[in-house]
Amino acid sequence: MVAYSTMNDDAVFKALADASRRKLLDRLRQKNGQTLSELCHGLEMTRQAVAKHLAILQKANLVAWRREGRERLHFINPVPIHSIAERWISKFEHPRLQALAKLKRNLEGKES
Repeated sequence: MVAYSTMNDDAVFKALADASRRKLLDRLRQKNGQTLSELCHGLEMTRQAVAKHLAILQKANLVAWRREGRERLHFINPVPIHSIAERWISKFEHPRLQALAKLKRNLEGKES
């Protein structure tokens, strides 16, 4: 189980390492369910380059797609990013966040 998780994390980190792929994810976050043509619009990349980036994102499970008629709609899958955040960020930040929340409660209590 640990090996699978590590392999999956590696694919996610590899996918997120490229600025073009992060831009595609940002576009899907803004408007989910876009076609390849919609995702290509306004980018300085060929259609083939966008398709290759999407394939890497799909391999990392960051993007899924569904057919609607003749079109393939692409959707962001935030679960792998959330898993990485939980594993790599939350554990380190939890004590700091708790301290800040306690400070906020104390300050609010003093104000009222």
